[in-house]
Amino acid sequence: MMAKTFAFLAIFSIAISIALASDPDTLQDLCVALPSSGVKVNGFACKNEANITEADFFFAGIAKPGVINNTVKSVVTAANVEKIPGLNTLGVSFSRIDYAAGGLNPPHTHPRATEIVFVLEGELDVGFITTANKFISKKIKKGEVFVFPKGLVHFQKNNGDKPAAVISAFNSQLPGTLSIAAALFTSTPTVPDDVLTQTFQIGTKEIDKIKAKLAPKKK
Repeated sequence: MMAKTFAFLAIFSIAISIALASDPDTLQDLCVALPSSGVKVNGFACKNEANITEADFFFAGIAKPGVINNTVKSVVTAANVEKIPGLNTLGVSFSRIDYAAGGLNPPHTHPRATEIVFVLEGELDVGFITTANKFISKKIKKGEVFVFPKGLVHFQKNNGDKPAAVISAFNSQLPGTLSIAAALFTSTPTVPDDVLTQTFQIGTKEIDKIKAKLAPKKK
């Protein structure tokens, strides 16, 4: 009897863990985000359906290349729930990334989503690092696709002499982006210098130089 009970509990636990490993199905046709409500419970509160319009499901922001005016020579234009309220609870979003010649989308992670990129123009060197510290990389060109698994550090680099662009798709309405360098050197409050010096095996002067270079430009 005890053995049967244990087996049942084990199977039940596995079933529960599988169920909790994926997003739950939506319980309504749509839930257009209403950020002004100030309410967030794993997403945004829903707009009154009587006030929903086609504008809640439309965004033209990735139709044209973004304006690049930074030192890494790339720009990301997001098409997520913050730009398209109708994406709320639907678990998908897009981004467009444009790269000047030599442009880099620096190492970063998306804590809430897997990313798949489709090359619109140009060629890119792309790669990600597994938790076993294995580096997986490839050169991709126009019309080709590459996948970055959820949560893993990855990048894209345009080593060519012409602009490049990709469309990125995510299985999250708001995948989040954690830039490794910016997170470590420009956080508020700042990460203690002794943590950074010991981590990177460099002195405080080098840390200060990196912080100065990565500091957001004042408008």
